[in-house]
Amino acid sequence: MSSRSLQHLHPVLQPICQEFLRQTAAAGLDILIVCTWRSNAEQDELYAKGRSEPGPRVTNARAGQSAHNHTIQGQPASCAFDIVPMQAGKPVWDAKHPHWQKAGQIGMALGLNWYGKPGAPFREFPHFELPRDRW
Repeated sequence: MSSRSLQHLHPVLQPICQEFLRQTAAAGLDILIVCTWRSNAEQDELYAKGRSEPGPRVTNARAGQSAHNHTIQGQPASCAFDIVPMQAGKPVWDAKHPHWQKAGQIGMALGLNWYGKPGAPFREFPHFELPRDRW
């Protein structure tokens, strides 16, 4: 099962994620981290969706290609995290909901790549990633 632990984030990303959560809370957003690190096997399962398995495509990254699979000396050190805004205790997956834009703006102001922004290589609203030059 994928991790939600902030301790499984890259050491550079941990304080940025904590500040992201502080700022989103200050903006009135209730944010749930749904994934930090995931194994290569889990990545391959996600990659199969919409290809060899039923459902919509959720990722273009195979095992080892995702920032979620990053390790340091064999230990989880994800360079990305996925979120969902919560409203009245329920996740808001609708990409048109304004909480996504607010969260995205906060993440980008903190120097993260947000894959929900227009022009992202693959529109993925939940995904925030540390720029590759900071890994």
